[in-house]
Amino acid sequence: MKNLILVVLFFCTILKGFAQLNLAQFEQIDSLQKVEKRNVIVFIHADWCKYCQVMKSKTFKNQEVVNLLNKKFYFIDFNVEEKRKIVFNNTSFDFNPNGNDSGIHELAIELGTINGQINYPTVCILNYKNEIIFQHNNFMNTKDFKSFLDKIAD
Repeated sequence: MKNLILVVLFFCTILKGFAQLNLAQFEQIDSLQKVEKRNVIVFIHADWCKYCQVMKSKTFKNQEVVNLLNKKFYFIDFNVEEKRKIVFNNTSFDFNPNGNDSGIHELAIELGTINGQINYPTVCILNYKNEIIFQHNNFMNTKDFKSFLDKIAD
């Protein structure tokens, strides 16, 4: 019994050592910017996109990436099929259905469209004034994303 308790305590200690990614909502950004001005990284994805899922399960679980995102940025994980109305930057955005159980959110179109197209995954970076300063619509592995974050964090 003592061994079981020690093993459980050991794993609890290890799990506490792994930082979790702090997620923000669009509605929180104005308040957060008043506390500390930071760039906002919006990860625009779809549940059916296999590359998006790999980024979520690998890239955004890497401890160095998580630590850098938590320390230097506000991070929004945004599913393009989000059905709720979002008020952001004094504008209201809605979900636009285009089938029985599919569609795209207007805010995803606003932030993720590059050269007239939206592809997934897309990383959009907003400055503290909520202006788009960078967009990238392609898969990034952990190494490339960390390198990318290091460059823009400075």
